[in-house]
Amino acid sequence: MAVSGTEKQSTSLITPVLLAGCAVILVSFAIRASFGVFQIPIAEELGWARTEFSLAIAIQNLAWGIGQPVFGAFAERIGDRLAIIIGAFIYAGGLVLSGFAVSPAAHQILEFFVGMGVAGTGFGVILAIVGRASSDENRSVSLAIATAAGSGGQVVGAPVAEWLLSLMSWQSVFIIFAVAIIAVLAVLPFMRAPEPVSQQRLEESMGENLLKAFRDPSYSLLFAGFFSCGYQLAFITAHFPAFVTEMCAAISPAGFLHAVGVTSTSALGAVAISLIGLANIAGTILAGWLGKFYLKKYLLSLIYTGRTVAAAAFIMLPITPTSVIVFSVVMGALWLATVPLTSGLIAHIYGLRYMATLYGIIFLSHQLGGFAGVWLGGLLYDAYGNYNLVWWIGVGVGAFSAIVHLPVNERPLSERMPA
Repeated sequence: MAVSGTEKQSTSLITPVLLAGCAVILVSFAIRASFGVFQIPIAEELGWARTEFSLAIAIQNLAWGIGQPVFGAFAERIGDRLAIIIGAFIYAGGLVLSGFAVSPAAHQILEFFVGMGVAGTGFGVILAIVGRASSDENRSVSLAIATAAGSGGQVVGAPVAEWLLSLMSWQSVFIIFAVAIIAVLAVLPFMRAPEPVSQQRLEESMGENLLKAFRDPSYSLLFAGFFSCGYQLAFITAHFPAFVTEMCAAISPAGFLHAVGVTSTSALGAVAISLIGLANIAGTILAGWLGKFYLKKYLLSLIYTGRTVAAAAFIMLPITPTSVIVFSVVMGALWLATVPLTSGLIAHIYGLRYMATLYGIIFLSHQLGGFAGVWLGGLLYDAYGNYNLVWWIGVGVGAFSAIVHLPVNERPLSERMPA
């Protein structure tokens, strides 16, 4: 599975490596983004409290974060494609087994394996392959396109899950998703990327590389700043469909919904997640393109500022179907736009040799935020009967991230530190 030293970076933007990476991320994220749709059906069938399901998804997000540097290290030691294969089978196994869980504790434990599977088929491994296969000129946009593929998965994931639930049990849907993640492995022969690094970088151990990054204050700032991204995204993915279903149910939205072809508030919740993903395809690619011309830390600060303002305005204004649509589009444009900029900064500052591991560790902060957002969403909902407090916490951490990125030093570490 190791790549050949004779393979070269492509000067083209669209390459087989990029297309194959997009396919894997699209399927992986289509499944992951659909879990919020299952919250009410599972709770109604099994009688679980909102907190129980939320903890399961929170554990999934935490496992994803823990697994990201692990699979990054696997990819750099045993080969990219073998790491993806292992991740896909863990993902499928977790889905199938969690479909047969009969207690909240069993479901929560099995969601750990789902999260590890997402890590093995997600951003850390795939973006590192795409980054190495791209030229310096195209890297920022290539990373954005691969990230946008995750949004493409979000566009189709929730509506497909909603449609499948109308035909079969949620357990059967989990099995279909397990088959899908195994099937996408058919594209792996196209995922061959070079390792364009100097002899010095090749001789440098992973431990030495990580130690240099850990000593750099900018790495700590990126780690801290990514927390709010995970908090906001995971909370919305897991709880927004249920939030929309309950908040819009008392507003008599039938006329508006029927006008756009949506016949229920539960369907509006699924469509909202889809709209977020659709808007983010454009937003993420735009962010990657802008990253070619402007300092990425300032773009990140602007994105977090936009998210903070959008979330505060949404919760302060009356919740209507129209406001749900507008919020979904605005938040979607900013949704994963942070990923190509953050991963691009990692590659630019610390190099490509151990990008998967270094980004994986940063991504752990993202998933710690994801754990907090999903779990607190269920906990505070059960305690207060609404999501207001967890929304305002999200506003606060978003403002923190907007500030904390400003001092990041974008100069490559090799130019700042003695060899």
